[in-house]
Amino acid sequence: MTAAEGLLVDLVSLPSLSGDEAQAAAFLAGRLGDFGWEAVDIDRIGNVVATRGRGERELLLVGHIDTVPGGPPVRLDGDLLWGRGSVDAKGPLCALAAAGGALSLHEGWRVTLVAAVGEERDSRGMRHRLDLHAPDGCVIGEPSGTTGVTIAYRGRLLLQLSASDGGAHRSGDAGPLTAVVRSASALLGAVEERDDPSRLVIDRPSAAVASMAGAEGQGRSATIEVDVRLPLGGDVAVWLRELGAVVGEGVAVACLDAVAAHSVGRSDPLARSLAGAVREAGDRPALLVKGGTADFNLAASWKCPLAAYGPGDSRLDHTDEERLCLAEFRRSVTILKAGLERFLRRR
Repeated sequence: MTAAEGLLVDLVSLPSLSGDEAQAAAFLAGRLGDFGWEAVDIDRIGNVVATRGRGERELLLVGHIDTVPGGPPVRLDGDLLWGRGSVDAKGPLCALAAAGGALSLHEGWRVTLVAAVGEERDSRGMRHRLDLHAPDGCVIGEPSGTTGVTIAYRGRLLLQLSASDGGAHRSGDAGPLTAVVRSASALLGAVEERDDPSRLVIDRPSAAVASMAGAEGQGRSATIEVDVRLPLGGDVAVWLRELGAVVGEGVAVACLDAVAAHSVGRSDPLARSLAGAVREAGDRPALLVKGGTADFNLAASWKCPLAAYGPGDSRLDHTDEERLCLAEFRRSVTILKAGLERFLRRR
């Protein structure tokens, strides 16, 4: 087993749910020096930040160390690593750590690795980085498979519908629980009406209930969160206004998260460099558009070369089947290193 594979296995073995990443972050910070990183720190938000070089231009590598709950028990089955985070997204994070630590340091450049916290909840780790200077190139560590380079993600609105009252008999007043359910149904219907199944996923909206709660006691209350995925070109403010208009009277709408869809296009310098490395390795590269949302969308505000890459099958994200082939992980490290060096040479 290579040192990078050992790092991955150990990191996947440590739980790191969003909001509780400190143990895994401390472990990773203690190991990155073994991979060529010159300075390693944990910032005030909890992100692990490692650097190499002192140039004025910065290549930023961002993965996330947090996971959602659940997943299969951590185990090695031959060349397969099972466990929560193996794909989403400790595999891509460790690939960035290994490849970035082995890069040739080009004159005028420095390389920064960020293991961000909170991506699965509120992206607080990445949002903290947005307040700092913009880099000159950014790779987001997300599963794309060894041959895929992701150039677009859909946007997101996370809406909370809520209502309450002091109590009444249901036979005469259906009440807030019914009102919130009806409003959620209307909202889901409004999104479905705007969908066109003939279009690519990046151009289609979708919506799903993320959570719900309700109770009767000394009063009645209900809350439903609806996760709306926005198509490319969709105006966040317009979507928020139009969806809010279908919500019933007496139901409050709060926007918990809002981010627009983003695509860098096929000519992006980082995407082209990574695709060239895939081709150089003997494979046919694929430029991907994803139906989810990632820290990629937030990085769009930097207006720098941007792409997402990492080992793993994203269809296994958040499932009980989450697993990563270590051979795929090794190959992704090789391709990442070659692709990043191509980018630095061309800039």
